Formats: sequence, C-alpha cells, structure tokens
Amino acid sequence: MEPFTTLEAAAIPIDQPNLDTDQIIPARFLGRPRPTQVDALFHDLRYTPDRTPRPEFVTNMPAFKGARIVVAERNFACGSSRENAVTVMVDNGFRAFIAPSFGDIFFNNCFQNAALPIRLDAARVAEIRVLLHAKPGSMVKIDLAAQTVVGPDGKTDRFEIDSFRKDCLLKGVDEVNLTLGYEKDIAAFEARQRQELSWL
Repeated sequence: MEPFTTLEAAAIPIDQPNLDTDQIIPARFLGRPRPTQVDALFHDLRYTPDRTPRPEFVTNMPAFKGARIVVAERNFACGSSRENAVTVMVDNGFRAFIAPSFGDIFFNNCFQNAALPIRLDAARVAEIRVLLHAKPGSMVKIDLAAQTVVGPDGKTDRFEIDSFRKDCLLKGVDEVNLTLGYEKDIAAFEARQRQELSWL
C-alpha cells in the first residue's frame, strides 16, 4: 500500500449532499474486474443514457482534469456497503476526500485503500468549494503528519484522525500487513502454546 504523507493537488468540488455509493459506482458495474470499473466512476451523473458526457458534471470539465482531492458536501458516500466506491475513486487518481461528514463504511474503507478522509467544519468546506468553482484547478495541500489542510486561499485548517490509522497511512500498511509484520512473534507464541497447552 502506498504511504500517504503529504498531497498537494488540484481539487474538485462536489456540491450534492448525501451523494451515495451507488452514484459513485452503480451496482451494475460491481461484477466487473477492478481494472474495468475505472470508467464507471459517477457513471450516471457523468453520462446521459446514450453515453454522451454531461459537460456540466465536474469530472468532465477540462479545468478539473488531473484532480486528486474531492471536496464534498455532507454525508458523502453514504448508502450501501461497497469497497468499490473507494477503489474506483483511488483508481481514478483520488487520494483524499474532504467533507463535513461521510458514510461510515466509506470512511472506514478509505484507510484500507491508502486514501485519507478528512472531516472539516461544514462552513469551511462550503467556502473551499466556492473557491474551487471560482478558480478551477486550484490547489489544496494536505499534510497528514501535521494534520493540516491548506485551502486555495492559503488558510490552514487542522483535522482530527485516529492515531493508529494515521500511523498506518504514514507507513503505507493496512491492518493485514501490520499483523503480518508480527509473523515471527505469532509463530513463536503458537509453538509455545502447543508445548504448554498440548491438551487444547
């Protein structure tokens, strides 16, 4: 898993509250292999029924091409459980999400996929989105170690994050990789347990 330390990149604003996981990746695409899901991101929002790109949708706008950060409205990625909602975002280049609140499952899945979800005050998030609309392609800088976000206006905001999850992101390990790092200790414990508790 790629470590997350700092990220300075263009950001896209998403103004729709309660944007759910089925809008991020519709269920009909979930059975496809992961590499072929990339084009399904925001599919029904990005395209008309005849697959014509909607020019007004933010990811179709040339000025936002190459963005790696999403600045969203409240309750971003709520709805049904699907890790694909995170992986399709990551596979499209997004590494960080800033919103007043998130769907719990999406929030937790981010940490398993080297992505950083950041909760900031709703008024500040709205302010950043206005700035991004006013000047598409504006940069946002995130420093995980310092737990700060620097907006397009140069203002710095601090965010909270669980210390264990922060450490895993900085090191580029998920919970499975972290556990495997103790493989020798686990093997030694099991060997000792077989000797001392052979009746088990």
